[in-house]
Order: sequence, then structure tokens, then C-alpha cells
Amino acid sequence: MVNAIAKYVRVSPRKARQVVDLIRGKSVKDAKYILKLTPRGAAPLVGKVLASAVANAENNNDMSAEDLYVARAFVDEGPTLKRFKPRAMGRASKIRKRTSHITVSVDQRKES
Repeated sequence: MVNAIAKYVRVSPRKARQVVDLIRGKSVKDAKYILKLTPRGAAPLVGKVLASAVANAENNNDMSAEDLYVARAFVDEGPTLKRFKPRAMGRASKIRKRTSHITVSVDQRKES
């Protein structure tokens, strides 16, 4: 199993998980098509991590790209940037800018 991780990505973990759930268990070819057609802001970011995992498998582990599938894909929560927005009557409200750690693992299909 070969991993690729993108850390401190400026996308909400909840939104990234919705995209990652679409590709888990699919072949790499199908996963790329799904990500290309998914109208979510996190889709290009997950696509970059997937491409990195495939490149790692091809260059470091001598695996063929046609035989790969998305074995594991998950999103962990990163640190939250805290900002304040001015409100009426001298008050302030908190803005939480969330970050994510996106992990994609690819592996070869077992010959049956």
C-alpha cells in the first residue's frame, strides 16, 4: 500500500470527506473521472493527492497504474485558524477557518 498526504489544506474536513467518500474502493481510473466531474471545491485537491499517490506507487514501488485502486482514503482535521469579524454595537463574532489533512492510499488489485 502506497500513501500520499496533503497537510494543512484550507478546506473544511466535512466538505473534503464528502468528496473522499465518492472514490474510496474505486479503481484509479474511475476515481479520476469521478473527481473531474464532481462540482466540489475539494475535488481538485483530492485529485492532486490521488495523482501523487499514483506517482509514488509507479516511481518508488514499480507498480502499474492500470492495476491500482484506492485502498484507503480519509480526511483528518487540521488546526483551525481563528479570526474575528466586527458586528453591530461593538461586538465581534468568531470565524473559524478550518484546515484538513487529506490521505489517499493506493494498492494493487489482487489477482483472482
